[in-house]
Amino acid sequence: MARWQKSEPTFSATREVVIGLSIYAIYMLVRKAVVTEAGEARALDNARAVVDVERRVGIHVEPEIQRAMLPYPRILNIMSVAYAALNVGLTVGWLARMFHKRDRRYAELRRATAYATLGALPFFLYFPCAPPRKLDHIVDTIADVSGIDLESPLLSRFYIPIAAMPSIHVTYAVVTGLGMAQTSPSSAIRRLGRLYTPLVAFIVFATGNHYILDGVLGAAIGWITLRLARLSPRRAGAR
Repeated sequence: MARWQKSEPTFSATREVVIGLSIYAIYMLVRKAVVTEAGEARALDNARAVVDVERRVGIHVEPEIQRAMLPYPRILNIMSVAYAALNVGLTVGWLARMFHKRDRRYAELRRATAYATLGALPFFLYFPCAPPRKLDHIVDTIADVSGIDLESPLLSRFYIPIAAMPSIHVTYAVVTGLGMAQTSPSSAIRRLGRLYTPLVAFIVFATGNHYILDGVLGAAIGWITLRLARLSPRRAGAR
């Protein structure tokens, strides 16, 4: 009588590179479709609509979070650098570490990251949304405090600058934080993994890059894709 068994994980660097580049290629196709003059105008309208919704339900607290941090430019500078580089870098880096260690949970976390990225793309395509820092009442701390111009032609060609909804940073933080909490041999890293998602959420709000609603939706996508990723491929075997 047959029974279902979990397949043993396989590790192929070539396959992982192909998967990563394929997802990024799809991401860039979405960028090409939405980053137009009309798309940017629509993104500003959508951003104002998000603010209106937040104000109606009483959760538009991003300006207050930012005002509380503006007296501390050094901390904001660290946050801005973390937003610009460290979040995605840590996600990729942690997956690379798990792959190098041949951690059997690698495939689950990689699938969750891939599903999360693909799951966010329809929002980016059909609801382009400018980040809060593009609005008059929010400070662009990355440019004004840290001197990093994310809108420069060199940098902006590699990402979608009107993809605030959902926060893919928070989505990745949910997936990566769980990976850190569950797979690190270090108790300190495991504790950091449990705190990582709220830390990233605070950073994206304080630096004017995402709205509260972005963070909530990003976290939801992260949790949903983690659940989907746990439905690992199975194969039949003989009893």
